[in-house]
Parts: sequence; structure tokens; C-alpha cells
Amino acid sequence: MPYLDHFGFTGWPFTLTPNRGLFFPDQHQHVLESARFAVQRGEPIVKVSGEVGTGKTLLCRLLMTSFSEEGECVAFLALPQAGYHATMRGVAREFGLNPATDDDIFPLLSNHLMQEHAAGRRPILVVDEAQALGRKGLETIRLLSNLETDEAKLLQVVLFGQPELDRLVDEYGMRQIRQRITFSFTTKPFDTRAGVRYIRYRVQQRSRVAPNDVFTRGAMKVLVKAAGGIPRAINLVADRALLAAYAADSPRVTRRHARRAVRDAGLVPDGPAGWLRLGRGRAA
Repeated sequence: MPYLDHFGFTGWPFTLTPNRGLFFPDQHQHVLESARFAVQRGEPIVKVSGEVGTGKTLLCRLLMTSFSEEGECVAFLALPQAGYHATMRGVAREFGLNPATDDDIFPLLSNHLMQEHAAGRRPILVVDEAQALGRKGLETIRLLSNLETDEAKLLQVVLFGQPELDRLVDEYGMRQIRQRITFSFTTKPFDTRAGVRYIRYRVQQRSRVAPNDVFTRGAMKVLVKAAGGIPRAINLVADRALLAAYAADSPRVTRRHARRAVRDAGLVPDGPAGWLRLGRGRAA
């Protein structure tokens, strides 16, 4: 395509869809490795929280892929529904079970987890957008984490969620599940230096030329600051800046193109709140 050829790209460097092939090692490698360690050590519940767009879904996919490749029994619950029965039905479904009635779910699931454990496979439940579970859903997760043999937990859980998940777990009435969460991690926005490295890395993965030949350092700093360091927002404005440079037949993205991209996106350079305003604007 002309756009890709113009910059010497072999593919799109700034897509909004999480892409395991473009994982930036500096981004949350420590969170990924720590979460893996916690599960391998047998911890009952691990929590990873962060603002929208900070890379939680990509981490979630990388973690699941890692455990699946090791032969573990991994179930993924995305956008869960609140409530005891809704949560139980969702968990059973993701483990490939089809109970006839709600009363059959718990014994059927317990038996399945026992079988997996006996076969040497570690059952792991990964929940994305876990704040949607609500109080009853989280309490259901806690009850499931009670299942165990004399030697190990029958089910380990990794919760990924927005800051609302932290606030929910911190409530007094949620102290029982809070005590079960033995490891908690947070995905944070980039500072300017890390954000610049992030842009360079994405370009390097999709380019036949040097990253500095595509974006000037000044342009990258404008984009990172305007996006509040949020990776998803950086992707959006960086892509628009490339389009602005392409439309101007410029071989590089300069500050002028970056500022135009920020203005066109409706993103203001005041941190994560700017990205949130942009999200509401696009949804409207």
C-alpha cells in the first residue's frame, strides 16, 4: 500500500487491537513475569489493575498463551456478568462444561477441576474486566478458590481490571477476598522517555528503515505527553501523525504533524484524563 511504502513499513505499527507480536518488553515485562511466578507458586488469586489502555488485555493474552503452551488448563472469562449464578455459569462454560441446571454447576466444576489436577494440569481462570463481577461475583471467585486438595489449590485465578476493581476489593465487606489476593500488580502509563522508546520499538518492528528516520524525537515527545503516556492513546495519535505526514508528502513525522494529530484527535496534553475524554468523545 502507498502509505506503508512511503515510510518503508512492512505492516501497521500502531493498531489499537492488542498484538502479541508487538509487545514492548519494557512495558510490563516485570508484571508478566511476576504474575507467572505467583501462579506457578500456587497462589490462589492474583490481581492486575490499571487504567484503560495501559496494556492489561495484551498482558492477559500473553499470560494465557504462556500457560497454554505449558499444557495447563486455562479458561478465559471476558466481560463477566455480576452475580453468583451468572459467574458460575460463565466459569463452567469457559472450562467446557455444560451443566443441565444451576444446581449442577458446583459439583460438576469441582469434579472437573479434580480430574485436571489428577492429570497433572493446573486449572487457571483468567478474568478480564474483573470489576464487572461486582461484589457477588468476586465472592463467588473467592468460594471457588477455596477448592483444594491436601497439597494444592484446585483453581487459581488471575483478575485483570480497571481501578474500580481496586476500590471494590478495598471495601470493608470484601476483606475475605482481599486476604486471598496474595499478589497485586499495577499497569501504569509511560513517562516521556519510556513512551519515546515505545514508539521507536513499534516502528522498528514494522519498518525497513531506522526508527529515527520516521519520527523526530520532538514529534514523539509531543505525542507521548498529549496521550498521557497511555499506550493505546499513543497508538492512536501516532497513527494519525503518520497520516498527516503522508498527506503532506513528508518523509518524517515532525512536531507540526504530531500537533495536528493531537488536535484532530481531540486529545489534550494533560495526562490520562485527556485520553478518557477522547474515549467518551469517540463513543458518542
